[in-house]
Amino acid sequence: MNRAAWLAGGLTLAIGSFLACNGQVTTATLPAALEFAPSALTVASGLNAAPLDVVRTLTIPKGFKISVYVRIPKARFMRLAPNGDLLVSQPVDINSSSPDLEGKIYVVRQPASGGNAVVSTFADGLRKPHDMMFKTIGGTTYLYFSESNQISRSTYNSGDLSIGAKEVVIANLLDASSGELKGSYGHALKNFVIAGDKLYLSIASATNASPSDQAATPKRGAIYQYNLDGTGGRLYAQGIRNAEGLEIDPATGALWVAVNNRDNIPYPPGHAKEGVVEASYVDNHPPEELTKVRDGGNYGWPFCNPNPDAGMTNMPFERDWDNNKDGSKLDCAKADRISVGIQAHSAPLGLSYVKTQRLEGLVTPLHGSWNRTVKTGYKVAYFPWISGAPAGQVDLVSGFLEGGNAWGRPVDAISDGAQGLFISDDAAGAIYHLEPS
Repeated sequence: MNRAAWLAGGLTLAIGSFLACNGQVTTATLPAALEFAPSALTVASGLNAAPLDVVRTLTIPKGFKISVYVRIPKARFMRLAPNGDLLVSQPVDINSSSPDLEGKIYVVRQPASGGNAVVSTFADGLRKPHDMMFKTIGGTTYLYFSESNQISRSTYNSGDLSIGAKEVVIANLLDASSGELKGSYGHALKNFVIAGDKLYLSIASATNASPSDQAATPKRGAIYQYNLDGTGGRLYAQGIRNAEGLEIDPATGALWVAVNNRDNIPYPPGHAKEGVVEASYVDNHPPEELTKVRDGGNYGWPFCNPNPDAGMTNMPFERDWDNNKDGSKLDCAKADRISVGIQAHSAPLGLSYVKTQRLEGLVTPLHGSWNRTVKTGYKVAYFPWISGAPAGQVDLVSGFLEGGNAWGRPVDAISDGAQGLFISDDAAGAIYHLEPS
């Protein structure tokens, strides 16, 4: 279905459902091109170690199939190389405060003769490597990649199976080894995106919701902009607790981020139960965030929280009871509104703009909740692109959560360079391939 048919056949119904259903488009209102059905995950011989040693069923769009492409323990972020190879980061223990040098980047190549993809080590001895991006500058192609304490780049020639000499372009980033953090930094993994001649980097909070992050130097819970050689670093936007996915709108160059929001929030000032922490409220507040970011913007955290009760778009803010009871820290009416909310505690990670014959929009895997009464997330969310902005959430791939138990936790989803997606899963240790059947 082309874009004109999408708009003619589905726009009115999709937006109506978006407004009526608190931000999530139901399957019944989707254009015919995106109907959904259960599908057995295809697992080739040699790739069927637990938890893929039994039949697993995922709900995916009709006309697609999904298979295990390769197995990589604790697979996190991915990037497609110019020659079609797939790079996959493995930061090892993401929750450890140790500045270990055990992280790796793998290269995955599909043999010309067919059969299972071949995995080899592209780089090792890295400090919690995470995000990656290719960029050609003056005829030279570089692989940019993040570690917990720096952004580096190396020259890349098509077909390389090992990394070249590493050049650090942004040094001394905050991680658990930074003195002021005293060995503890729960959001040390670094995510970034390159647009034109600028690099945008998320420096996440070190806390759940403490003003100490905003008072730090450099300010945490913020986005920074750099030149591609690492010079010219400056604060770009703030009030963004933990942007785990950054992407650029290819039409306008606008920056979009997917954000993990705070936990254990008390009822806000003015509520009958203000200051009380209660599971029924915490379960749904505040929502995770998918939002457009402007230069100089302030997106509220930790002083203002978006309220999803009347809908998941352009949500009003409420004062944070812990940090901004009287509104003196930040006027919440002046904070930049969040474009689209996602169910609280879903934990969105990667963020990719995809455009194929069947899909156009932002895709973000929801890694899944650890602190909600009823688990949520554990799926790949898709936000169709309507008139230059994401519409309501569609569950593109779901089924990793069975009976309250999660056998998989999706992390990143990127284009396969054709009409499908690669999806990483750090719990099952797998890369899946979603493609037209």
